[in-house]
Amino acid sequence: MTPFKLTDELLEEIRRLISENKDNELQATMKEFHYADIAEIADELVVDEATYLIKLLDSEKTSDILAEMHEDIREAVLKNLTAKEIAGELSELDTDDAADIINELPKEIVQEVISEIENREHAKDIVDLLRYEEDSAGGLMAKELVKVNENWTVTSCVKEMRAQAENVTRVHSIYVVDNEGKLKGRLSLKDLLTAPSKSHIKDIYIPKVDAVNVNEKGEEVAKIMSKYDLEAIPVVDEIGRLVGRITIDDIVDVIREEADKDYQMAAGISLGVEVSDNIWILTRARLPWLTLGLLGGLGAAAIMGTFEDMISKHAVLFFFTPLIAAMAGNVGVQSSAIVVQGLANDDLKGSVRNHLFKEMLLALLNGFILAILLLVFTWIWKGDFATALAISLSLIVVIVVAGFIGTFIPLFLHKKNIDPAIATGPFITTSNDIFGILIYFWIAKVILGI
Repeated sequence: MTPFKLTDELLEEIRRLISENKDNELQATMKEFHYADIAEIADELVVDEATYLIKLLDSEKTSDILAEMHEDIREAVLKNLTAKEIAGELSELDTDDAADIINELPKEIVQEVISEIENREHAKDIVDLLRYEEDSAGGLMAKELVKVNENWTVTSCVKEMRAQAENVTRVHSIYVVDNEGKLKGRLSLKDLLTAPSKSHIKDIYIPKVDAVNVNEKGEEVAKIMSKYDLEAIPVVDEIGRLVGRITIDDIVDVIREEADKDYQMAAGISLGVEVSDNIWILTRARLPWLTLGLLGGLGAAAIMGTFEDMISKHAVLFFFTPLIAAMAGNVGVQSSAIVVQGLANDDLKGSVRNHLFKEMLLALLNGFILAILLLVFTWIWKGDFATALAISLSLIVVIVVAGFIGTFIPLFLHKKNIDPAIATGPFITTSNDIFGILIYFWIAKVILGI
């Protein structure tokens, strides 16, 4: 399959067909594309053009297009649709996607849209999903699944499965429940097909099945599915009743959103902004961390001011200040990034003390190698061994301290249930800049006897 690429020529052609109301040609053009590709096209159109396209195409396809569209564009398009038109689109979607779109609608029309959904069972399932937090297993799950009763025979089981499968886009697993709806296990399709017709499901199902509670955080669900390579996982309520399932496509979205958030936090950006957001939102997301960086810089400048006499006598120390600050920041970010990644993937095992010791040992080794290189360079350049030694020893201590801070802070934040990703950006860099400058000049002062 050749990857779709949206070109300016194609976009202009689609806009022309829309402006000239060439509906037949437009429909024929759209037939060639996957719904995800059409969503990409719609994202590049103005709202009126995107709305025209959605209203023109068949609801069975446009419902999937809406689910794939950028949230801001979709929200604008939905404002141009009537409650009945929105309900028609939701009727074609799985309950989890429908609930996500419902959550984006203005509260005053939500009830009207739900009342317009003709399939009342589908509407009831959507409303049920709205009860859960968006980032919980309940908020991620879909109600569509195939489940069988442990007391059914193979013959009745197959009959019931055929009826259920009509409402399920893809059957990942067959779940087994008891008379109270509690999850008991899963059913192998091979075992079902090879078992005698009068056999009962309770005699052939597999009792071992991974499941998550409705209140489980999406991040935890992602870890479980990733660890066990699951395409889908059942969701149970507080008393073990099967209430839905989460599929891998929903978890991929969770992983991507979490990665985007962590990346932005590491870069010193909060609020989960996007490039399409307005300047005010982008400013609010960036300014707090930039202010922290400014305060850190002022702190470093103040520290340097207390060593003004020493700098005037040994001007060469001033020239190495950016190097010390940069190395402290780099080492701190490296250490914190490794720890945060380990925490996110549940790969960080053992005690905090062991991790701190390992990171400090690593920092010491790296610092020693770099300090030797710096010592040789500075000695040859300036011909002053004492000054070269002071700068090199400072570098070793600064790197070790930066490694300690970069490791300890994310572990501490994690223990306090604060997202440790916050420790991989300006927070670590700024703190290490201050400590690095302080250590640098203090050691230089001791060695040079100033």
